[in-house]
Parts: sequence; C-alpha cells; structure tokens
Amino acid sequence: MFRTKQAEQDAMQDETVVREKFWPKFRRVAAKLPFAEDLLAAYYCAFDRNTPRHVQLSLLAALAYFVLPFDAVPDMLLMLGFADDAAVLAAAVRLVATHITPAHRAAARATLEGAAAQGA
Repeated sequence: MFRTKQAEQDAMQDETVVREKFWPKFRRVAAKLPFAEDLLAAYYCAFDRNTPRHVQLSLLAALAYFVLPFDAVPDMLLMLGFADDAAVLAAAVRLVATHITPAHRAAARATLEGAAAQGA
C-alpha cells in the first residue's frame, strides 16, 4: 500500500496528530471558519472505517495541515490566516468528494448546531 516505510510512518504520524490536536483547535477557531462544515465532514470521513485508506490518508494530510502550527500563512493573521488551510482542505475534499457521504455532512452540521447551542 505504501511505497516506502517513510510514507507509512508519515501517514501514521498525521493520524496521531489529527486525533490529538483537531478538537482543541477546532473549538478555539470554529466561529471564525467559513469552511467549518467541510472541515468537520472531512474529519468524520477520515475516521470512518468504511472510508478507503487512500481517501483517509488524503484527508488526514489536509487535516494535519489545519492542526499543525507550521503554516504558509500564520493562522493568527486576521482574515488571511486560514486561507491556506481552506485551500488545502478544498483541494483534498474535491479529490475525494464522492467518499464524503450525507452521513458525514449530517454529523458535521449536528456538531456545529450543538456548538452554537452551547455558545448561546
């Protein structure tokens, strides 16, 4: 499946980083993200056991880019900070769009609605 041992290690590291850092970062910045629903749908798809592994790996790489502090455009810059994150996510979602199911999107909407209700 993996071409090199390094590729396999990188994929496993992405999965670990996303599992550890996604929710804390998402909670901190969700209100600022116009692409929050796509981000959550990608997350749910990436961790769905029925999602093919190559799709999971593509989404995990995009999600890792979102959670890791190294960024082409620092996230603390107003309005521009998440533009690169959105572009990376949009590219990954477009590549695997047929695997992001209505159930993944419904879970994303439910999570956002729950977060909005808690914030109100």
